[in-house]
Amino acid sequence: MSADSQLIREWIDKADHDLGSAKLIFLHIPEYFDTIAFHCQQATEKYLKASLVYYGIDFQRTHNLVYLLDLLSQKIALSEDIYDQAILLNGFSVQIRYPNKNVYLTKEELELSINIAQEFRNLALQMIGIKE
Repeated sequence: MSADSQLIREWIDKADHDLGSAKLIFLHIPEYFDTIAFHCQQATEKYLKASLVYYGIDFQRTHNLVYLLDLLSQKIALSEDIYDQAILLNGFSVQIRYPNKNVYLTKEELELSINIAQEFRNLALQMIGIKE
């Protein structure tokens, strides 16, 4: 396995942990909406970073999903819908973890966030060529 392949796998594994955490928390303590939303954003960020590594695109340390998509769009065509989904999750990055940034989400909004993160997972695995 090449160094890049190993790094891609590590990004995917970390992203899967975030997405799995979001799903488990949603099932067992859905009132932790900020934590669920944060993990959805984090998972999406890591799936995008795995894709960037796959395409050999350097990126800065950031939580900005739109920036990561802009970089990725240099190699593949991305829909406006993908950007809209990223913009939704962008608001759930690190800032949501602090007391002065309270965000309250409904069950439907949390389900949407989880579904978006899952879609980004599917997209990343498809781009990278990982079959399950």
